[in-house]
Amino acid sequence: MDAMTSGAHPQGEPADADLAVTASPSPLAFVVPTLYFHGTRAQLQAGDLIEPGYTSNFGSGRIANHVYCSATLDAAVWGAELAAGEGIPRIYIVEPTGALHDDPNLTDKKFPGNPTKSYRSSDPLRVIGELWEWQGHSPEVLQAMQDNVARLAAIGVEAEDDLPLASNQ
Repeated sequence: MDAMTSGAHPQGEPADADLAVTASPSPLAFVVPTLYFHGTRAQLQAGDLIEPGYTSNFGSGRIANHVYCSATLDAAVWGAELAAGEGIPRIYIVEPTGALHDDPNLTDKKFPGNPTKSYRSSDPLRVIGELWEWQGHSPEVLQAMQDNVARLAAIGVEAEDDLPLASNQ
């Protein structure tokens, strides 16, 4: 075989198509960063900060001590669809500016561990961009969830936003 048919570059460097093939496999030398999502009805722009201290999207509308995000799109879809307000449901890609902790509203009590990958922080989330294409829940499924949220509100169940952060998280 000549240099061209063996995949080698004429100057002895590997051809682009052969860069992924090596004589001895090695582990990947990079880490894919986690994407975090925030569902809301607020209209935001890249660079905006989502900060604690504003009216909560859920419950009685009290002032939120934390901001919330998820590493799963489904949890963000629920956040967008159930958020208070008249704006259209939106999902933003966000980055935390401080530590994230498991959301006590969705972890351990309702779901063992954190399968929804839902988090909260007392530090802001920075908007990276908006996710333009996503699939919402069917009208029937959404209505069932809205009915459940209304039932919980009627009996006084509130999001646990006041709880101190667990020291083991």
